[in-house]
Amino acid sequence: MNTYIEKFKGIHPGIILERELKKRALLQRPFALSIGEHPQTLNAITKGKRNLNTGIALKIESKLGLEEGTLALLQTYYDIQEEKKKLKQNTPNLSILRKSLFWDTDINQIDWKKQYKAIIQRIFERGNEHEINEIKHFYGTAIINEAMNDNYIDANASNLNLNQ
Repeated sequence: MNTYIEKFKGIHPGIILERELKKRALLQRPFALSIGEHPQTLNAITKGKRNLNTGIALKIESKLGLEEGTLALLQTYYDIQEEKKKLKQNTPNLSILRKSLFWDTDINQIDWKKQYKAIIQRIFERGNEHEINEIKHFYGTAIINEAMNDNYIDANASNLNLNQ
């Protein structure tokens, strides 16, 4: 089981099941009926549109002669991977940034990817050392340099327009 788990860790178990059924030349509908499940349920699982619950996993494992718990573990590893994707920071650590820096908007509604230039400019103008470090960590040097260079160009361009 360990090699099976390591090999397919993070992949939806339905995809593995579909592969296993094809390898054994088994059709989904008759297989689903043979384990007492609706064909639509099995189809949704093999397409990755539905999670594989423990009860169905045990039926499938028994019918296919797989070690007990293999598919259930694959589902768990898949769920962990999906949660990690969700938790992967889409925002900087908001506990470090003062809400007063964003007095004119709801800090929880900011699109941190789309509005990065204005955010970087604001933090570098008004933020403290911890806030600047958090923004550097979140965006990275390349994006900050791009935003600061664009800001410099925009400021110089507006100064040129005022002088004309």
